[in-house]
Amino acid sequence: MDDQEMQLKVKRVTDKFTESMYVLANEPSVALYRLQEHVRRSLPELVQHKSDMQSWEEQSQGAIYSVEYACSAVKSMTNSSLYFKSIDGLLRQAISMKDQINNTQGRSDVNPTTPPLDPCPSSAS
Repeated sequence: MDDQEMQLKVKRVTDKFTESMYVLANEPSVALYRLQEHVRRSLPELVQHKSDMQSWEEQSQGAIYSVEYACSAVKSMTNSSLYFKSIDGLLRQAISMKDQINNTQGRSDVNPTTPPLDPCPSSAS
């Protein structure tokens, strides 16, 4: 029976030792130490990711501003079609008036209604 007793005592000691190691491994200070190690290892990478994201955000904000500006320019151009139509009408009207003036001047040159003025009135005397 000595052998069985010894095995029982060894089993109790190993169980207690295992339990102690388990408690020690899960002690809050050990957990905090492991957490600190994890943070120390992963923090530089996280900082790099953060700076990359900020850079991408700045680039995308610039692109968004450019796109919004281009959209507003296109909208302004489509709204200006009314003004271009008005300008087109006014130009056509001006060309028509110019043609009428040219036609009336052309007729007056062919059939003068008043006699032309003598450029040198003193020589006629």
